[in-house]
Amino acid sequence: MNIFSNSRMVATCSGSAGIIRRALLVSAATLVVAIPSTVSSDQVGVTNRVSIRTAVTVDEPAIARFADFAKETASVEARHVADWIADSRDNAGADFILIDKKFARLYVFDNAARLVGSSPVLLGAARGDDAVPGIGTRPIEQIRPEERTTHAGRFVGERGHNTKGEDIIWVDYDAAVSIHRVRATKPAERRLERLATATVDDNRISYGCINVPVAFYETHIRPAFATHDAVIYVLPEVKSTLQVFGSYDVAAAHGLGAGRAAHSHNLSRLHTTGSSP
Repeated sequence: MNIFSNSRMVATCSGSAGIIRRALLVSAATLVVAIPSTVSSDQVGVTNRVSIRTAVTVDEPAIARFADFAKETASVEARHVADWIADSRDNAGADFILIDKKFARLYVFDNAARLVGSSPVLLGAARGDDAVPGIGTRPIEQIRPEERTTHAGRFVGERGHNTKGEDIIWVDYDAAVSIHRVRATKPAERRLERLATATVDDNRISYGCINVPVAFYETHIRPAFATHDAVIYVLPEVKSTLQVFGSYDVAAAHGLGAGRAAHSHNLSRLHTTGSSP
């Protein structure tokens, strides 16, 4: 599968491009830059979008392939989607990121579907799997609480910079959603404390962007996009993975029975606990 099929051009939290975006459309044939006009603790603008590289083509695998979570505990849905990516090679030879909204956790995998690292994250305050049409062009003060979603889907992540010069990773540019370092600019929001707690309910605070700890961003997010783009999969919390990705159970598809946990060849290299985080 082409790495860029069914993907969308990408942006950061819920800022607004407004008048600036409309002006940029005039020169869109020669320049692809957008600078949101409104600033929040999630969004401080963007410059320097990086062009997408040529897709990688890979032959279809002849045997079942499973993602390697090492000793990491993950939800059934996260394992299901990661296995499907590994088996179908939907990532087309690229590194990929899996975001489990239900458990507010992010997983970074290399191009062979081996876990590189994982971290708790902060997500959009509102639950839901769809982005509000046109939300990326609206001033942040006009975005209602129920519209602050981190929407589900498959995206080709791109490097970019906000207006303060910080590097970020665009997830969906048109909807103004990105992955970036957590910012503690508003103490009342307690973003650092929310990341540190064991619960997931308090991880819903942003306007839609995915906030990660600074150290994790530097160690795992930046390297994944250092020389090329990577694929980002945001798992749904209302819809099914079949609806969003067209995923399938790898073990069953290869005639190995229902569910990968039943197979000793997989258990030998994957840690399974039988429970979700």
